[in-house]
Amino acid sequence: MSRGRLSRGRLALVVVALLLVVVAVRRPRPAAPPQHASQPPRAAGSALRQLEALPVLPIRPHHAGYQRDCGRGRACSFGPAWTDNTTAPGGHNGCDSRNDVLRAQLVDVAYRTGSRCVVVAGTLHDPYTGSSIPFTRQHASAVQIDHLVPLALAWDLGAYAWPQARRAAYANDEHLVLLAVDDAANEAKGDGGPSTWMPPNPAYRATYAERFVAVLAGYHLPLIAADKTVLAKVLKSAGQSGKPS
Repeated sequence: MSRGRLSRGRLALVVVALLLVVVAVRRPRPAAPPQHASQPPRAAGSALRQLEALPVLPIRPHHAGYQRDCGRGRACSFGPAWTDNTTAPGGHNGCDSRNDVLRAQLVDVAYRTGSRCVVVAGTLHDPYTGSSIPFTRQHASAVQIDHLVPLALAWDLGAYAWPQARRAAYANDEHLVLLAVDDAANEAKGDGGPSTWMPPNPAYRATYAERFVAVLAGYHLPLIAADKTVLAKVLKSAGQSGKPS
């Protein structure tokens, strides 16, 4: 091999080496692994973003005219109880919304003979108390169907101005609004929001907060300032603990 060829060969090797150095310098460093322990669960984080986007009222307004009773001469603000005749999810399926919720949320469900709708027995694993409650038709009141955001509260927050069909759909929204629960817990809840009542079962509070926010966001309702304070605290605590809500 001639000296010229050898010099050119060495020069080529030097050029290749320099190129490799440049590529190595420009190559981005791999990202640090995510710090999952310090990040909130996705559900809690999403609920917090929804919460921050909601309009806030300083105090609960009160609008006259709310009546749940649909008897003669009554206003029937949200339509007949548990009607199937609504545009809500589960509406027009041939079964009333109360029985729809029972068969969806109870376990070991039994139906009335010849019926595909009427639930006569089952067991509720109650989210509000964490207890298991036997359901029978003879003692049906032991299990109640709760509106996550109570009807009277929804009315005050804006449902008073809705068309009747929208109010009926809200009252029978099986997927977002309704939840089968212990009767005593539901009675204790009343028509207030999270600033006046939270589930006695601590393990369910974050999920309750998420669902409460989801109902308000889904129906474009505002939030009372005191309720926002409680919801934000619960959701932030769930995120910081790293526990699923």
